[in-house]
Amino acid sequence: MEGQQPVAGDLSEEAPPEAGPPEEALADETASDETLPDETLPDETLAVEDPSEAGPPAPSWLRRNSRRVALLSSVGLFVAAGAFAGATAQAYLMDRAAVALKEKVARTAAEAITTLWSYTPADMDKLSERSAKYLGGDFGQQYRRYVDAIAPENKQAEVTSSTQVVAVAVESLRGSEATAIVYTNTTSTTPKSNNIPSLKYLSYRLELQQQDRDWRVTKMTTVTSLDLTPKL
Repeated sequence: MEGQQPVAGDLSEEAPPEAGPPEEALADETASDETLPDETLPDETLAVEDPSEAGPPAPSWLRRNSRRVALLSSVGLFVAAGAFAGATAQAYLMDRAAVALKEKVARTAAEAITTLWSYTPADMDKLSERSAKYLGGDFGQQYRRYVDAIAPENKQAEVTSSTQVVAVAVESLRGSEATAIVYTNTTSTTPKSNNIPSLKYLSYRLELQQQDRDWRVTKMTTVTSLDLTPKL
């Protein structure tokens, strides 16, 4: 008789243009041997500004205020740029913190599932103790009672169970609470079935709460249960 396989459901309910010809070449092509009569050459004159037509100099207080306005404008631009950079850096750090938190939740969920559903006849008695550090709330007590109930039969049938996590995803993260989905392959053997492996594909939804710096599983339900054991 094959030993009982623990099922979590029983426990609880993211080009530039071309350059034109050089100016010198262009001038050579258009130059003529004939020169204009002297009378046709315009008189070169220099415009001299009449000092009497220039306005009075700006008062010194106006010049000082102008420099002050320019300085304040530069300071304002610097402060605005600094505020933008600060907001961008803060958002980046918040994203990094959220990613790190999700990684910790996912790692805890995977380690919990692996520990809860992996055992041998020799270490079955210590299963509850090994699993305690991953569990919290009433779920820890529920799991202990469940293991105590199936331990005698599984030890007698010499059941060995090995659970491998193939994928994990953090479904939600809200403050100190999180939900994760864990996908697993579980293999169980027993001499009573000639050690023919019992293969199951199981997925679980875990609810976790943060306690100090650790995350603990407070609820676990089975999402998928598919028996892949060969039928002989």
